[in-house]
Amino acid sequence: MLSLFSLAHAMEMAAASSIRTSPRASFLTSSTLKCGPNFISKTSIPANLMEKGHKRASLFSIRSQQSEPKDGSVILPPTSDSEANAVTIKDWEIGRMQDEIVSSQGIRIRRRPPTGPPLHYVGPFEFRLQNEGNTPRNILEEIVWHKHTEVSKLKERRPLIALKRALENAPPVRDFIGALKASHLRTGVPALIAEVKKASPSRGVLREDFDPVQIAQAYEKGGAACLSVLTDEKYFQGSFENLEAIRNAGVKCPLLCKEFIIEAWQIYYARAKGADAILLIAAILPDLDIKYMSKICKMLGLTTLVEVHNEEEMDRVLGIDGIQLIGINNRDLESFKVDISNTKKLLDSEHRQAIHDRDIIVVGESGLFTPDDISYVQEAGVKAVLVGESIVKQSDPTKGIAGLFGKDISV
Repeated sequence: MLSLFSLAHAMEMAAASSIRTSPRASFLTSSTLKCGPNFISKTSIPANLMEKGHKRASLFSIRSQQSEPKDGSVILPPTSDSEANAVTIKDWEIGRMQDEIVSSQGIRIRRRPPTGPPLHYVGPFEFRLQNEGNTPRNILEEIVWHKHTEVSKLKERRPLIALKRALENAPPVRDFIGALKASHLRTGVPALIAEVKKASPSRGVLREDFDPVQIAQAYEKGGAACLSVLTDEKYFQGSFENLEAIRNAGVKCPLLCKEFIIEAWQIYYARAKGADAILLIAAILPDLDIKYMSKICKMLGLTTLVEVHNEEEMDRVLGIDGIQLIGINNRDLESFKVDISNTKKLLDSEHRQAIHDRDIIVVGESGLFTPDDISYVQEAGVKAVLVGESIVKQSDPTKGIAGLFGKDISV
């Protein structure tokens, strides 16, 4: 079964081939239109797709073709390049197919803004079209849409072939799961994945005097088994440079790249920067992508932490072979509200038995501030916790860890 990535490539090749071998394909040839967030030429849309798009798009403004856009958008000139036409159509078709797949699995987060063939045209006038739902419905969807644009630009500067060469000089991968098990066995409490985190969309800046290397070293001194490093720049003020700096500083704790992974390219990039583990979020990735990305991680020696935040996602992830590490996020990823009882709810008797039989480690995430919170999720069945805010805000993160657990867990 093909992943969405493989499917996208296959569709692109098929579309290009189809147009090159169909000289009688009917294309409209004048004026330009704006569909969703992108201006596209009418020469890039076949007439039959124009008609199909009529039912899905709504007209919100008409402007003369000669007028300049006031919003700073770029109007692409008409093009006769058949392969460019094919790519435009392919992008729309893949987007529709992705929507259908993720919807069937209960995923409400759309991977990118919905776009499609334009509504229709009148003479020399240009139409700006607004498809229904082109505004992000929540913060997670906004982050994912931005990440799609960000990754596209990064891939242009550093193609996958260059990243694969960079892996030759990457530091060796360390055993993330082994570190968690050893810590839990040594301390008798959930192993700590301490998060190097400067800010979040819900809390703003958590620490003004933010030095990622010093914080990482303080976490390691305090008994953290592993570290999670935020690499998203726009919403969390993190960076891959932070990840690389911590690795190069000699911190021995295995490192989780805390990123919104939507493409396989990001996995290679994280590995090249020194990551030992990758986060995959079930709320934004369909099963095929989780399987595909997990195989890439295994090939590169990386650990995969698959994050869930509701029962449907838990069922989906437990249905995937080879999963070793599941994170239960107590934060609703759409509203950002936190409820630590979510961990207990998702670790009911049926799920807990399946997790035990497959020797899966469960990580409790979000809303953990006190020793009572740690005890609560431990009793529910977690063997590790991922904590950021409650310890990164402390003047001395090392002491913050002792306060979180109610005892010193350092070596």
